Amino acid sequence: MPIVKTLHGGPISVIDYRCTAGPGDSPYTEIHQRHSLSYVRKGSFGCRARGQTFELIAGSVLVGHEGDEYLCTHEHYRGGDECLSFQLRPELVESIGDDAAAWRIGSVPPVPGLIILGELAQAAADERCDLGLEEVAMIFAARFVKLVSGRRKIPSYATPRDRRRAVAAAAWIDANSQQPLNLERAAREAGLSPFHFLRLFARVLGVTPHQYLVRSRLRRAARLLTEDDRSITDVAFDTGFADISNFVRSFHRAAGASPRRFRQASRGDRKILQDRLVTPA
Repeated sequence: MPIVKTLHGGPISVIDYRCTAGPGDSPYTEIHQRHSLSYVRKGSFGCRARGQTFELIAGSVLVGHEGDEYLCTHEHYRGGDECLSFQLRPELVESIGDDAAAWRIGSVPPVPGLIILGELAQAAADERCDLGLEEVAMIFAARFVKLVSGRRKIPSYATPRDRRRAVAAAAWIDANSQQPLNLERAAREAGLSPFHFLRLFARVLGVTPHQYLVRSRLRRAARLLTEDDRSITDVAFDTGFADISNFVRSFHRAAGASPRRFRQASRGDRKILQDRLVTPA
């Protein structure tokens, strides 16, 4: 059974989920009690809902529609998973945007704007920043609706073996993201040609290997910016960016604010958060 801890209640409840299930554990059907968004901060798991199967990796978001059944699986990864889940009351869903298609999309692959806000919400949950957890959670939900409204998720068809390979490759990329990596090296680690690896990874996980590499680096950078006072240059190099200007440009594109301004926002400058981070990338 997962360890569940409620961090905040009210119109939007924030719950910390930690699951240690692995391939040997039998999955069971659950029901979404509310509309929900669960940011995967660590590990991986699969989910079956509304006739679709999808894999979630660090940086992904599990999307729940109130009343829908779902089944989480752990057949492709042994390390369990950790999620920060935002559970929304109906009146809040209505005020943010009750787009039925958006809330039934099932999952969102690692998207830069959501990754940055997910890490900021985690910093608030850990009391590593001066922002309120509820306000960051609401901004996360608003960003989600703006990003996915009107988009239709294309079903992914892949064999269990392909899914297992893609998930293992994502875990390897995430664990080694601070190193210089390229498509050929990641493909060799997966035992595939670069072309077949690229096609398999994107089909199963919804992002290319390079996109996931950059987003893993951005996720770690956002975490470091809320944790300590190391220089922006050190944050860039410590997370795998070889060029400071590329890091600043990539981070700004993802967050809507520079690394320095993001750090200021995490320390209580709400004007930056409201004016810059709410705008979709």
